[in-house]
Amino acid sequence: MNKLRIGLIGVGGIATTRHIPTLLKLADRVTIVAVSDIDANRASSVAAAFNIPKAYQNYEEMFHEIDAVFISTPNKFHAEITIAAMTAGLHVFCEKPMALTSAECEAMVSASKQAGKILSIGYHYRFMKEPKGAKRIMASGAVGNPLVVRVQAIRRRKVPGWGVFTNKELQGGGSLIDYGCHLLDLSLWLIGHPEPVEVMGTAYNALSRSPGQVNQWGSFNPDTFEVDDHVTAYIKFAGGTSLLLETSWSNNIKEDVIENVSISGEKGGLDVFPLTVNYAKEGMLFNSEAAWIPGEEDPSLPQAENFINACQGLEEQLVKPEEAWKVSAIIEKIYESTNLGTSVRF
Repeated sequence: MNKLRIGLIGVGGIATTRHIPTLLKLADRVTIVAVSDIDANRASSVAAAFNIPKAYQNYEEMFHEIDAVFISTPNKFHAEITIAAMTAGLHVFCEKPMALTSAECEAMVSASKQAGKILSIGYHYRFMKEPKGAKRIMASGAVGNPLVVRVQAIRRRKVPGWGVFTNKELQGGGSLIDYGCHLLDLSLWLIGHPEPVEVMGTAYNALSRSPGQVNQWGSFNPDTFEVDDHVTAYIKFAGGTSLLLETSWSNNIKEDVIENVSISGEKGGLDVFPLTVNYAKEGMLFNSEAAWIPGEEDPSLPQAENFINACQGLEEQLVKPEEAWKVSAIIEKIYESTNLGTSVRF
């Protein structure tokens, strides 16, 4: 089978620290033909640093040379570039979130179907060992029908002060659309993607806008900080399952980071980090933590392999675009609820 010819659009931190190094590990299956970036100098320097043959400022100029593209641009451009690549007959791996609006996601899915090409979104938490183990436990029936799901993606004082993370126009939001989306996607995958019916959300940014704020990840101007740094949400699904979400870049908590999906079901419970099954037996309560879980420590490699296999017809893609669309639709409704100050229905 011929090697998959890859191009990358947007060569900032995610591309240079994750996607390019991972693809180079798979050199027996893929070849990186070119990179593109709106900053021509950055594109050229990244190409030189990784011995990539070509660099472009206009990404469409490389479409005729490649089979698939990795998109790691600001969120605002995900839909536009994905649709252009699909129209050119390319497979697409697009970083999360899928897009800024549900309408954009719908257009991306439509373009993928029309082109007959793979569209995958970069929700790499699904490829971690613990979530994959949790998925098997959920499939076994040990937890039973999910009743309440608690999702936490919380950092103490870690606003990403670099790049465009705090630019609302380019990113569409802050902690929710950047960080919380990962654990929200993971939770929906674990419980089988039920249909959401109602959302109530509240977003905050008081900490990041306060004078003298303390931040561990770079600096930013609190006077121009316009995105959320802390979001809470309640999501109700058809069938009765409830999901409680809290995500933050900046929070006054004791811990540095809290990441978990906790599922309470009719038969038992499950926590993903660390992977633990909680249950009652013989009049007693037990918590069984996994002593060993097979799999890769770095989810980037199995994620890339799954995309390549899907492009070559060897494996079903793990992250389907319709599922990522649902994540973006919920995020859009959370922000809508925040702006309206009331719950909203789907």
